[in-house]
Amino acid sequence: MMDVIEPLLHSMVAAGTTYLLGTLGTILTERSGVQNLGVEGMLTMGAVTGFAVTSTTGNVWLGVLAAAVIAGLMGFIHAFVCITLRRNQIVSGLALTMLGTGLSGLLGKPYVGLRLPTKIPTVPIPFLANMPILGDFLFTHGPLTYLSLLLVPAVWFFLFRTGGGIIVRSIGENPDAVDALGVSVERTRYLCTVLGGVLIGLAGAYLSLSYTPAWSEGMTGGKGWIIVGLTIFAMWSPERALLGAYLFGGIEVLQYRLQPLGISPSLLAALPYAATIVALLFGASERMRKRIGAPSALGRPFKRGEK
Repeated sequence: MMDVIEPLLHSMVAAGTTYLLGTLGTILTERSGVQNLGVEGMLTMGAVTGFAVTSTTGNVWLGVLAAAVIAGLMGFIHAFVCITLRRNQIVSGLALTMLGTGLSGLLGKPYVGLRLPTKIPTVPIPFLANMPILGDFLFTHGPLTYLSLLLVPAVWFFLFRTGGGIIVRSIGENPDAVDALGVSVERTRYLCTVLGGVLIGLAGAYLSLSYTPAWSEGMTGGKGWIIVGLTIFAMWSPERALLGAYLFGGIEVLQYRLQPLGISPSLLAALPYAATIVALLFGASERMRKRIGAPSALGRPFKRGEK
């Protein structure tokens, strides 16, 4: 029995890492009041950039860095449109997704079917990796998986136990009150949006350099939209993001493992997207947004002196 459970749990964590990194980045952005529907574009650009740079240089960590930078730049573009120009955040996010999806397909054409010279290594943690069940479950992964796990308490501690986190959450709730205290709403939102993009870029790099070390157009398969839904599902909370990411990762892994029992893999594959649609419907309702803890100023442009 354990021979079945341990590989399943290991695969669940591996599949959930992309979701977890991306959701943490989106939580950080949206807690500051900037809605990000450009996750799919950032994710796919992170994936293709990481793969292209690694293939060209032979250095996987340069690929990871490049993926983080390109998604961070996309976050900066989104911030400029939404914060400086004060344009519609939903439209900006959708435009970013279309831009990223199209551009990644164009830039990634020379790399379709190529094999990576190297990929993100698996690094078992000494002693901990030998623990029953938990060892293989949590401690035999790569550095980005460990980073995602460490970021959960780190982001939670920052948001709920530090002065900077209080400022971020307050800006997401009432930017005018924070502005009256002399804190720059614009600068904080820029920083959160760019850092959120960096984490989404790392999620894309993990996807093409570790989880499925290859590049093909459309390889993200809508995972960016699942991340958007997961952010709502997690109620913008890092610890709930951990549970949601591994839940969806587990569903992804079970697609083919349950096929011998007569359960269609297509049915399981559709579940995360169905859950995403439900989450987005909840997020679209002002009353439900308040009930599930959405930042009050999420999606609303801020202009000093205007209510």
